[in-house]
Amino acid sequence: MTDALPQQTQLTSQKKPDPCSFVIFGATGDLTHRLVIPSLYNLEAAGLLPDKFCVVGVARNGMSNDDLRDSLMQGLRQFATRPVDDAIAKRLLECVTCIEADPKDAASFDAMRSQIEKLEAARKTGGNRLFYLATPPNAFAPIARELGRSGLLKEEEGGPWHRLVVEKPFGTDLASAKALNAELLKIVDEHQIYRIDHYLGKETVQNILVLRFANGMFEPIWNRNHIDHVQITVDEKLGVGHRGSFYDATGALRDMVPNHLFQLLSLVAMEPPARFDAQAVRSEKAEVLAAIQSQNEEEALRNSVRGQYLGGTIEGVEIPDYRKTEDVRPDSTTETYVALKLAIDNWRWAGVPFYLRTGKALGIKRTEVAIKFKQAPFAMFMNTPVDVLAENYLMIGVEPTEGISLQFNTKVPGPAIRISGVEMKFRYKDYFKAEPSTGYETLIYDCMIGDNILFQRADSVEAGWQAVQPFLDAWKKAGAKGLEFYKAGSEGAPGADELLKRDGRHWRKLG
Repeated sequence: MTDALPQQTQLTSQKKPDPCSFVIFGATGDLTHRLVIPSLYNLEAAGLLPDKFCVVGVARNGMSNDDLRDSLMQGLRQFATRPVDDAIAKRLLECVTCIEADPKDAASFDAMRSQIEKLEAARKTGGNRLFYLATPPNAFAPIARELGRSGLLKEEEGGPWHRLVVEKPFGTDLASAKALNAELLKIVDEHQIYRIDHYLGKETVQNILVLRFANGMFEPIWNRNHIDHVQITVDEKLGVGHRGSFYDATGALRDMVPNHLFQLLSLVAMEPPARFDAQAVRSEKAEVLAAIQSQNEEEALRNSVRGQYLGGTIEGVEIPDYRKTEDVRPDSTTETYVALKLAIDNWRWAGVPFYLRTGKALGIKRTEVAIKFKQAPFAMFMNTPVDVLAENYLMIGVEPTEGISLQFNTKVPGPAIRISGVEMKFRYKDYFKAEPSTGYETLIYDCMIGDNILFQRADSVEAGWQAVQPFLDAWKKAGAKGLEFYKAGSEGAPGADELLKRDGRHWRKLG
Protein backbone atom coordinates (compact mmCIF):
# COMPACT_ATOMS: atom_id res chain seq x y z
CA MET A 1 0.00 0.00 0.00
CA THR A 2 1.18 3.54 -0.70
CA ASP A 3 1.81 6.49 1.59
CA ALA A 4 -0.99 8.80 2.67
CA LEU A 5 -2.00 11.82 0.68
CA PRO A 6 -0.96 15.17 2.27
CA GLN A 7 -4.49 16.10 3.40
CA GLN A 8 -4.93 12.74 5.14
CA THR A 9 -1.81 12.64 7.30
CA GLN A 10 -3.28 13.15 10.77
CA LEU A 11 -2.73 9.48 11.64
CA THR A 12 0.49 8.79 9.79
CA SER A 13 2.63 9.11 12.91
CA GLN A 14 1.25 5.69 13.82
CA LYS A 15 3.20 2.65 12.71
CA LYS A 16 2.06 0.53 9.82
CA PRO A 17 0.90 -2.98 10.68
CA ASP A 18 2.88 -6.05 9.74
CA PRO A 19 2.25 -7.48 6.28
CA CYS A 20 -0.83 -9.69 6.45
CA SER A 21 -3.79 -11.21 4.67
CA PHE A 22 -7.22 -9.99 5.73
CA VAL A 23 -9.74 -12.82 5.32
CA ILE A 24 -13.41 -11.83 5.48
CA PHE A 25 -16.10 -14.46 6.00
CA GLY A 26 -19.38 -13.01 4.78
CA ALA A 27 -17.70 -10.99 2.04
CA THR A 28 -20.97 -10.52 0.15
CA GLY A 29 -22.90 -9.46 3.24
CA ASP A 30 -24.21 -6.16 4.54
CA LEU A 31 -21.62 -5.68 7.30
CA THR A 32 -18.73 -6.05 4.86
CA HIS A 33 -20.20 -3.51 2.45
CA ARG A 34 -21.37 -1.00 5.07
CA LEU A 35 -18.47 -1.01 7.52
CA VAL A 36 -15.53 -3.33 6.89
CA ILE A 37 -14.55 -2.22 3.37
CA PRO A 38 -15.24 1.51 4.05
CA SER A 39 -13.02 1.18 7.15
CA LEU A 40 -10.23 -0.44 5.14
CA TYR A 41 -10.61 2.33 2.56
CA ASN A 42 -10.22 4.99 5.27
CA LEU A 43 -7.14 3.22 6.64
CA GLU A 44 -5.63 3.07 3.17
CA ALA A 45 -6.39 6.76 2.67
CA ALA A 46 -4.54 7.49 5.92
CA GLY A 47 -1.56 5.31 4.92
CA LEU A 48 -2.26 2.79 7.69
CA LEU A 49 -2.62 -0.46 5.79
CA PRO A 50 0.43 -2.72 5.43
CA ASP A 51 2.62 -2.27 2.36
CA LYS A 52 2.29 -6.03 1.73
CA PHE A 53 -1.41 -6.79 2.03
CA CYS A 54 -4.23 -8.79 0.52
CA VAL A 55 -7.96 -9.13 1.14
CA VAL A 56 -9.59 -12.54 0.78
CA GLY A 57 -13.36 -12.51 0.50
CA VAL A 58 -14.88 -15.85 1.49
CA ALA A 59 -18.37 -16.63 0.20
CA ARG A 60 -20.42 -19.83 0.34
CA ASN A 61 -21.51 -19.25 -3.25
CA GLY A 62 -18.48 -18.39 -5.31
CA MET A 63 -18.17 -15.41 -7.61
CA SER A 64 -15.39 -14.02 -9.75
CA ASN A 65 -12.82 -11.60 -8.36
CA ASP A 66 -14.11 -8.87 -10.68
CA ASP A 67 -17.71 -9.39 -9.59
CA LEU A 68 -16.79 -9.17 -5.91
CA ARG A 69 -14.66 -6.09 -6.51
CA ASP A 70 -17.50 -4.42 -8.42
CA SER A 71 -19.93 -5.21 -5.62
CA LEU A 72 -17.57 -3.85 -2.97
CA MET A 73 -16.99 -0.69 -5.01
CA GLN A 74 -20.74 -0.12 -5.22
CA GLY A 75 -20.98 -0.55 -1.47
CA LEU A 76 -18.07 1.81 -0.94
CA ARG A 77 -19.69 4.53 -3.03
CA GLN A 78 -22.94 4.07 -1.11
CA PHE A 79 -21.62 3.80 2.45
CA ALA A 80 -18.26 5.64 2.48
CA THR A 81 -17.99 8.32 5.17
CA ARG A 82 -16.11 10.65 2.80
CA PRO A 83 -15.88 11.25 -0.96
CA VAL A 84 -14.35 8.21 -2.64
CA ASP A 85 -11.02 8.75 -4.37
CA ASP A 86 -10.96 6.30 -7.28
CA ALA A 87 -7.18 5.85 -7.11
CA ILE A 88 -7.29 4.88 -3.41
CA ALA A 89 -10.29 2.59 -3.95
CA LYS A 90 -8.54 0.89 -6.87
CA ARG A 91 -5.39 0.26 -4.80
CA LEU A 92 -7.49 -1.37 -2.12
CA LEU A 93 -9.82 -3.41 -4.30
CA GLU A 94 -7.13 -4.77 -6.60
CA CYS A 95 -5.92 -6.64 -3.49
CA VAL A 96 -9.27 -8.48 -3.24
CA THR A 97 -9.58 -12.16 -4.14
CA CYS A 98 -12.78 -14.19 -3.83
CA ILE A 99 -12.65 -17.76 -2.49
CA GLU A 100 -15.58 -20.16 -2.17
CA ALA A 101 -15.78 -22.08 1.12
CA ASP A 102 -18.48 -23.50 3.37
CA PRO A 103 -17.89 -24.82 6.91
CA LYS A 104 -20.20 -27.74 6.06
CA ASP A 105 -17.67 -28.80 3.41
CA ALA A 106 -14.31 -29.62 5.03
CA ALA A 107 -12.62 -30.04 1.65
CA SER A 108 -13.44 -26.42 0.76
CA PHE A 109 -11.40 -25.21 3.76
CA ASP A 110 -8.46 -27.40 2.77
CA ALA A 111 -8.63 -25.88 -0.70
CA MET A 112 -8.91 -22.41 0.84
CA ARG A 113 -5.73 -22.99 2.85
CA SER A 114 -3.85 -23.85 -0.34
CA GLN A 115 -5.20 -20.74 -2.09
CA ILE A 116 -4.36 -18.46 0.84
CA GLU A 117 -0.82 -19.82 1.06
CA LYS A 118 -0.33 -19.09 -2.65
CA LEU A 119 -1.64 -15.55 -2.18
CA GLU A 120 0.64 -15.05 0.83
CA ALA A 121 3.64 -16.08 -1.22
CA ALA A 122 2.66 -13.81 -4.12
CA ARG A 123 1.86 -10.83 -1.90
CA LYS A 124 4.78 -11.50 0.48
CA THR A 125 2.57 -11.15 3.57
CA GLY A 126 4.81 -13.33 5.71
CA GLY A 127 1.99 -15.72 6.63
CA ASN A 128 0.27 -13.30 9.04
CA ARG A 129 -3.52 -13.78 8.90
CA LEU A 130 -6.52 -11.90 10.25
CA PHE A 131 -9.81 -13.81 9.96
CA TYR A 132 -12.85 -11.53 10.26
CA LEU A 133 -16.20 -13.28 10.89
CA ALA A 134 -18.70 -10.82 9.41
CA THR A 135 -21.36 -13.54 9.58
CA PRO A 136 -24.47 -14.42 11.59
CA PRO A 137 -23.57 -15.60 15.12
CA ASN A 138 -24.56 -19.21 14.44
CA ALA A 139 -21.67 -19.44 11.97
CA PHE A 140 -18.92 -18.40 14.44
CA ALA A 141 -18.22 -21.81 15.95
CA PRO A 142 -18.51 -23.88 12.70
CA ILE A 143 -16.12 -21.53 10.87
CA ALA A 144 -13.66 -21.48 13.77
CA ARG A 145 -13.73 -25.29 13.98
CA GLU A 146 -12.84 -25.63 10.30
CA LEU A 147 -10.14 -22.97 10.52
CA GLY A 148 -8.68 -24.87 13.44
CA ARG A 149 -8.94 -28.29 11.80
CA SER A 150 -7.32 -27.07 8.58
CA GLY A 151 -4.43 -25.50 10.50
CA LEU A 152 -5.15 -21.96 9.31
CA LEU A 153 -5.29 -20.61 12.88
CA LYS A 154 -2.36 -22.55 14.33
CA GLU A 155 0.48 -20.38 15.62
CA GLU A 156 4.05 -21.57 16.10
CA GLU A 157 6.43 -19.89 18.54
CA GLY A 158 8.33 -17.20 16.68
CA GLY A 159 6.19 -17.72 13.59
CA PRO A 160 3.56 -15.56 11.91
CA TRP A 161 0.49 -14.45 13.87
CA HIS A 162 -3.05 -15.69 13.22
CA ARG A 163 -6.01 -13.78 14.72
CA LEU A 164 -9.75 -14.27 14.82
CA VAL A 165 -12.18 -11.33 14.89
CA VAL A 166 -15.69 -12.15 16.15
CA GLU A 167 -18.63 -9.75 15.83
CA LYS A 168 -21.42 -9.33 18.37
CA PRO A 169 -23.67 -10.77 19.66
CA PHE A 170 -21.33 -13.12 21.49
CA GLY A 171 -23.89 -15.61 22.78
CA THR A 172 -27.57 -15.13 23.55
CA ASP A 173 -27.39 -15.77 27.29
CA LEU A 174 -24.86 -16.81 29.93
CA ALA A 175 -24.91 -20.50 29.01
CA SER A 176 -24.41 -19.91 25.26
CA ALA A 177 -21.66 -17.33 25.87
CA LYS A 178 -19.78 -19.80 28.07
CA ALA A 179 -20.25 -22.54 25.47
CA LEU A 180 -18.96 -20.32 22.64
CA ASN A 181 -15.96 -19.20 24.70
CA ALA A 182 -15.16 -22.82 25.54
CA GLU A 183 -15.48 -23.82 21.88
CA LEU A 184 -13.19 -21.05 20.62
CA LEU A 185 -10.61 -21.56 23.36
CA LYS A 186 -10.22 -25.19 22.31
CA ILE A 187 -9.09 -23.91 18.92
CA VAL A 188 -7.12 -20.73 19.68
CA ASP A 189 -5.57 -18.97 22.66
CA GLU A 190 -7.30 -15.97 24.24
CA HIS A 191 -4.72 -13.54 22.83
CA GLN A 192 -5.73 -14.57 19.29
CA ILE A 193 -9.44 -13.69 19.77
CA TYR A 194 -10.69 -10.16 19.11
CA ARG A 195 -14.35 -9.80 20.19
CA ILE A 196 -15.22 -6.58 18.39
CA ASP A 197 -17.74 -3.92 19.46
CA HIS A 198 -17.86 -0.91 17.14
CA TYR A 199 -18.88 1.40 20.02
CA LEU A 200 -15.34 1.16 21.36
CA GLY A 201 -14.02 2.57 18.09
CA LYS A 202 -15.68 5.91 18.77
CA GLU A 203 -13.31 8.65 19.89
CA THR A 204 -15.44 9.82 22.82
CA VAL A 205 -15.75 6.31 24.23
CA GLN A 206 -11.97 5.88 24.16
CA ASN A 207 -11.64 9.35 25.66
CA ILE A 208 -13.45 8.26 28.84
CA LEU A 209 -10.20 6.63 29.98
CA VAL A 210 -8.21 9.77 29.21
CA LEU A 211 -10.82 12.04 30.82
CA ARG A 212 -10.74 10.05 34.04
CA PHE A 213 -7.10 9.13 34.42
CA ALA A 214 -5.18 11.93 32.66
CA ASN A 215 -6.88 14.81 34.50
CA GLY A 216 -6.19 15.38 38.18
CA MET A 217 -9.50 17.18 38.74
CA PHE A 218 -11.82 14.26 37.96
CA GLU A 219 -10.52 11.04 39.51
CA PRO A 220 -10.53 12.37 43.15
CA ILE A 221 -14.30 12.99 42.92
CA TRP A 222 -15.14 9.93 40.80
CA ASN A 223 -16.72 7.93 43.62
CA ARG A 224 -19.74 7.46 45.93
CA ASN A 225 -18.77 10.46 48.05
CA HIS A 226 -19.43 12.90 45.22
CA ILE A 227 -21.50 11.11 42.55
CA ASP A 228 -25.23 10.67 43.10
CA HIS A 229 -25.93 8.35 40.16
CA VAL A 230 -24.95 7.52 36.57
CA GLN A 231 -27.21 7.43 33.49
CA ILE A 232 -26.25 5.62 30.28
CA THR A 233 -28.53 6.18 27.29
CA VAL A 234 -28.42 4.63 23.81
CA ASP A 235 -31.54 5.79 21.93
CA GLU A 236 -32.17 4.98 18.27
CA LYS A 237 -34.67 6.50 15.84
CA LEU A 238 -34.71 3.52 13.51
CA GLY A 239 -37.25 0.76 13.93
CA VAL A 240 -36.46 -2.89 13.36
CA GLY A 241 -36.89 -2.50 9.60
CA HIS A 242 -36.03 -5.67 7.67
CA ARG A 243 -34.35 -7.37 10.63
CA GLY A 244 -37.60 -8.74 12.08
CA SER A 245 -36.51 -12.37 12.21
CA PHE A 246 -33.22 -11.62 13.97
CA TYR A 247 -34.63 -8.98 16.29
CA ASP A 248 -37.67 -10.96 17.41
CA ALA A 249 -35.36 -13.72 18.61
CA THR A 250 -33.02 -11.23 20.28
CA GLY A 251 -34.67 -8.10 21.70
CA ALA A 252 -33.20 -4.86 23.01
CA LEU A 253 -31.63 -6.36 26.14
CA ARG A 254 -29.58 -9.02 24.36
CA ASP A 255 -28.83 -6.79 21.39
CA MET A 256 -27.47 -3.80 23.30
CA VAL A 257 -26.87 -4.22 27.03
CA PRO A 258 -24.18 -6.93 27.48
CA ASN A 259 -22.07 -5.29 24.78
CA HIS A 260 -22.61 -1.59 23.97
CA LEU A 261 -24.02 -0.34 27.27
CA PHE A 262 -21.79 -2.51 29.47
CA GLN A 263 -18.72 -1.35 27.56
CA LEU A 264 -19.66 2.23 28.45
CA LEU A 265 -20.44 1.24 32.04
CA SER A 266 -17.14 -0.58 32.51
CA LEU A 267 -15.09 2.39 31.26
CA VAL A 268 -16.98 4.76 33.57
CA ALA A 269 -16.86 2.51 36.63
CA MET A 270 -13.55 0.60 36.39
CA GLU A 271 -10.71 1.13 38.85
CA PRO A 272 -7.51 2.82 37.62
CA PRO A 273 -5.35 0.20 35.89
CA ALA A 274 -1.78 -0.26 37.10
CA ARG A 275 -0.57 0.31 33.54
CA PHE A 276 -2.17 1.46 30.31
CA ASP A 277 -1.86 -1.88 28.57
CA ALA A 278 -4.35 -4.46 27.37
CA GLN A 279 -3.95 -6.91 30.24
CA ALA A 280 -4.35 -4.32 32.99
CA VAL A 281 -7.21 -2.39 31.39
CA ARG A 282 -9.18 -5.50 30.43
CA SER A 283 -8.74 -6.97 33.90
CA GLU A 284 -10.20 -3.85 35.54
CA LYS A 285 -13.14 -3.80 33.11
CA ALA A 286 -13.87 -7.45 33.83
CA GLU A 287 -13.65 -6.82 37.59
CA VAL A 288 -16.26 -4.08 37.56
CA LEU A 289 -18.69 -6.12 35.45
CA ALA A 290 -18.24 -9.04 37.83
CA ALA A 291 -19.10 -6.66 40.70
CA ILE A 292 -22.56 -5.83 39.30
CA GLN A 293 -24.99 -6.92 42.01
CA SER A 294 -26.92 -10.09 41.20
CA GLN A 295 -30.70 -9.74 41.46
CA ASN A 296 -33.38 -12.28 42.30
CA GLU A 297 -36.55 -12.61 40.24
CA GLU A 298 -38.52 -10.07 42.30
CA GLU A 299 -35.69 -7.52 42.23
CA ALA A 300 -35.15 -8.02 38.49
CA LEU A 301 -38.79 -7.24 37.76
CA ARG A 302 -38.83 -4.22 40.07
CA ASN A 303 -35.59 -2.81 38.66
CA SER A 304 -36.38 -3.19 34.97
CA VAL A 305 -38.79 -1.84 32.38
CA ARG A 306 -39.43 -3.41 28.99
CA GLY A 307 -41.43 -1.85 26.22
CA GLN A 308 -42.49 -2.46 22.64
CA TYR A 309 -43.23 0.24 20.11
CA LEU A 310 -46.55 0.91 18.45
CA GLY A 311 -46.91 2.65 15.11
CA GLY A 312 -46.05 6.30 14.74
CA THR A 313 -44.27 8.88 12.63
CA ILE A 314 -40.58 9.79 12.89
CA GLU A 315 -39.40 12.69 10.73
CA GLY A 316 -42.28 12.14 8.32
CA VAL A 317 -41.68 8.39 8.00
CA GLU A 318 -44.46 6.06 9.08
CA ILE A 319 -43.27 3.31 11.42
CA PRO A 320 -45.69 0.34 11.73
CA ASP A 321 -46.41 -1.44 15.00
CA TYR A 322 -43.52 -3.71 15.93
CA ARG A 323 -45.87 -6.71 15.82
CA LYS A 324 -46.83 -5.82 12.23
CA THR A 325 -43.22 -5.84 11.09
CA GLU A 326 -42.24 -8.51 8.58
CA ASP A 327 -41.03 -11.76 10.22
CA VAL A 328 -42.22 -10.67 13.70
CA ARG A 329 -44.73 -12.89 15.51
CA PRO A 330 -48.15 -11.20 15.81
CA ASP A 331 -48.24 -11.97 19.56
CA SER A 332 -44.55 -11.21 20.17
CA THR A 333 -43.46 -10.16 23.67
CA THR A 334 -39.95 -9.23 22.50
CA GLU A 335 -38.87 -5.90 23.95
CA THR A 336 -37.74 -3.05 21.70
CA TYR A 337 -36.99 -0.83 24.73
CA VAL A 338 -35.36 -1.60 28.05
CA ALA A 339 -34.46 0.40 31.15
CA LEU A 340 -32.52 -1.09 34.07
CA LYS A 341 -31.35 -0.08 37.51
CA LEU A 342 -28.06 -1.73 38.49
CA ALA A 343 -25.78 -1.55 41.51
CA ILE A 344 -22.04 -2.23 41.71
CA ASP A 345 -20.83 -3.97 44.85
CA ASN A 346 -17.48 -2.38 45.53
CA TRP A 347 -15.99 0.38 47.67
CA ARG A 348 -16.06 3.08 44.99
CA TRP A 349 -19.68 2.67 43.92
CA ALA A 350 -21.57 1.35 46.97
CA GLY A 351 -24.97 3.08 47.07
CA VAL A 352 -24.61 4.71 43.61
CA PRO A 353 -27.28 3.46 41.18
CA PHE A 354 -26.50 3.01 37.49
CA TYR A 355 -29.53 3.59 35.25
CA LEU A 356 -29.36 2.20 31.71
CA ARG A 357 -31.85 2.69 28.87
CA THR A 358 -31.92 1.83 25.21
CA GLY A 359 -34.60 1.42 22.58
CA LYS A 360 -35.73 1.46 18.97
CA ALA A 361 -38.09 3.87 17.15
CA LEU A 362 -37.55 6.73 19.59
CA GLY A 363 -37.93 10.44 18.94
CA ILE A 364 -34.21 11.18 19.11
CA LYS A 365 -30.96 9.42 18.24
CA ARG A 366 -28.56 9.89 21.12
CA THR A 367 -25.83 7.99 22.96
CA GLU A 368 -24.75 9.67 26.17
CA VAL A 369 -23.25 9.00 29.58
CA ALA A 370 -24.41 11.46 32.25
CA ILE A 371 -22.62 11.62 35.61
CA LYS A 372 -24.89 13.30 38.18
CA PHE A 373 -23.00 14.85 41.09
CA LYS A 374 -24.49 15.23 44.55
CA GLN A 375 -26.34 18.42 45.44
CA ALA A 376 -24.26 21.16 47.05
CA PRO A 377 -25.35 22.31 50.57
CA PHE A 378 -28.18 24.82 50.16
CA ALA A 379 -28.08 26.46 53.62
CA MET A 380 -25.80 29.37 52.69
CA PHE A 381 -28.41 30.66 50.22
CA MET A 382 -31.23 30.57 52.81
CA ASN A 383 -31.68 34.36 53.03
CA THR A 384 -31.41 35.03 49.30
CA PRO A 385 -33.97 34.80 46.47
CA VAL A 386 -32.39 31.51 45.36
CA ASP A 387 -34.98 28.74 45.56
CA VAL A 388 -33.35 26.09 43.42
CA LEU A 389 -29.92 25.10 42.18
CA ALA A 390 -29.31 23.62 38.74
CA GLU A 391 -28.14 20.03 38.79
CA ASN A 392 -24.45 19.32 38.34
CA TYR A 393 -23.88 16.92 35.44
CA LEU A 394 -20.86 15.81 33.50
CA MET A 395 -22.16 14.65 30.11
CA ILE A 396 -20.15 12.51 27.71
CA GLY A 397 -21.76 12.59 24.26
CA VAL A 398 -20.99 9.69 21.92
CA GLU A 399 -23.63 10.11 19.16
CA PRO A 400 -24.56 12.12 17.17
CA THR A 401 -22.31 14.80 18.68
CA GLU A 402 -19.01 13.65 20.12
CA GLY A 403 -17.97 15.78 23.05
CA ILE A 404 -18.03 16.48 26.77
CA SER A 405 -20.01 19.11 28.65
CA LEU A 406 -20.22 20.18 32.28
CA GLN A 407 -23.37 21.68 33.80
CA PHE A 408 -22.85 23.89 36.85
CA ASN A 409 -24.26 26.92 38.67
CA THR A 410 -23.16 30.54 38.27
CA LYS A 411 -24.41 33.95 39.40
CA VAL A 412 -26.58 35.93 37.00
CA PRO A 413 -25.13 39.47 36.51
CA GLY A 414 -26.85 42.10 38.67
CA PRO A 415 -27.04 43.35 42.26
CA ALA A 416 -29.22 40.49 43.55
CA ILE A 417 -28.02 36.93 44.15
CA ARG A 418 -29.63 34.99 41.36
CA ILE A 419 -28.23 31.68 40.19
CA SER A 420 -28.55 29.98 36.82
CA GLY A 421 -27.30 26.70 35.42
CA VAL A 422 -24.84 26.97 32.54
CA GLU A 423 -22.83 24.54 30.44
CA MET A 424 -19.20 24.35 29.41
CA LYS A 425 -18.99 22.44 26.14
CA PHE A 426 -16.19 20.66 24.34
CA ARG A 427 -16.90 19.27 20.87
CA TYR A 428 -14.36 17.19 18.99
CA LYS A 429 -15.18 18.81 15.68
CA ASP A 430 -14.45 22.28 17.11
CA TYR A 431 -10.94 21.39 18.29
CA PHE A 432 -9.66 18.62 16.05
CA LYS A 433 -9.75 18.28 12.30
CA ALA A 434 -10.54 14.65 11.56
CA GLU A 435 -11.98 12.88 8.57
CA PRO A 436 -15.42 11.27 9.10
CA SER A 437 -15.04 7.60 10.04
CA THR A 438 -17.11 4.44 10.46
CA GLY A 439 -15.91 3.80 14.02
CA TYR A 440 -14.27 0.53 12.92
CA GLU A 441 -10.99 1.97 11.68
CA THR A 442 -9.28 2.06 15.07
CA LEU A 443 -10.50 -1.43 15.92
CA ILE A 444 -9.39 -3.02 12.63
CA TYR A 445 -6.04 -1.25 12.88
CA ASP A 446 -5.62 -2.53 16.46
CA CYS A 447 -6.42 -6.06 15.29
CA MET A 448 -3.64 -5.83 12.72
CA ILE A 449 -1.03 -4.46 15.17
CA GLY A 450 -2.06 -6.91 17.92
CA ASP A 451 -3.35 -4.39 20.46
CA ASN A 452 -6.43 -5.91 22.14
CA ILE A 453 -6.99 -3.22 24.76
CA LEU A 454 -10.38 -2.28 23.24
CA PHE A 455 -11.63 -5.85 22.90
CA GLN A 456 -13.53 -8.00 25.38
CA ARG A 457 -11.91 -10.94 27.10
CA ALA A 458 -13.82 -14.18 27.82
CA ASP A 459 -14.31 -13.40 31.52
CA SER A 460 -15.66 -9.93 30.69
CA VAL A 461 -18.20 -11.34 28.23
CA GLU A 462 -19.40 -13.89 30.76
CA ALA A 463 -19.60 -11.32 33.56
CA GLY A 464 -21.84 -9.18 31.35
CA TRP A 465 -24.21 -12.05 30.64
CA GLN A 466 -24.17 -12.99 34.33
CA ALA A 467 -25.50 -9.52 35.14
CA VAL A 468 -28.37 -9.60 32.60
CA GLN A 469 -29.38 -13.25 33.03
CA PRO A 470 -31.75 -12.52 35.97
CA PHE A 471 -33.72 -10.11 33.78
CA LEU A 472 -33.92 -12.61 30.91
CA ASP A 473 -35.16 -15.32 33.29
CA ALA A 474 -37.68 -13.07 35.05
CA TRP A 475 -39.13 -11.73 31.80
CA LYS A 476 -39.41 -15.20 30.29
CA LYS A 477 -41.38 -16.36 33.32
CA ALA A 478 -43.58 -13.24 33.30
CA GLY A 479 -44.46 -13.57 29.61
CA ALA A 480 -46.59 -10.65 28.40
CA LYS A 481 -47.18 -9.44 31.95
CA GLY A 482 -45.33 -6.19 32.56
CA LEU A 483 -44.63 -5.46 28.88
CA GLU A 484 -45.40 -1.79 28.21
CA PHE A 485 -46.16 -0.11 24.90
CA TYR A 486 -44.92 3.23 23.59
CA LYS A 487 -45.61 5.20 20.45
CA ALA A 488 -42.87 5.31 17.80
CA GLY A 489 -41.26 8.76 17.96
CA SER A 490 -41.85 9.12 21.71
CA GLU A 491 -39.33 8.97 24.58
CA GLY A 492 -39.97 5.29 25.25
CA ALA A 493 -41.80 3.17 27.81
CA PRO A 494 -43.50 5.30 30.52
CA GLY A 495 -42.29 2.99 33.27
CA ALA A 496 -38.71 4.16 32.69
CA ASP A 497 -39.61 7.52 34.29
CA GLU A 498 -41.17 5.72 37.27
CA LEU A 499 -38.02 3.64 37.69
CA LEU A 500 -36.12 6.81 38.63
CA LYS A 501 -39.01 8.74 40.17
CA ARG A 502 -39.40 6.29 43.01
CA ASP A 503 -35.76 6.99 43.91
CA GLY A 504 -36.41 10.76 43.83
CA ARG A 505 -34.51 11.11 40.55
CA HIS A 506 -35.29 11.70 36.88
CA TRP A 507 -33.74 11.10 33.50
CA ARG A 508 -31.72 13.94 32.07
CA LYS A 509 -33.70 15.53 29.26
CA LEU A 510 -32.17 14.77 25.87
CA GLY A 511 -32.53 17.02 22.89
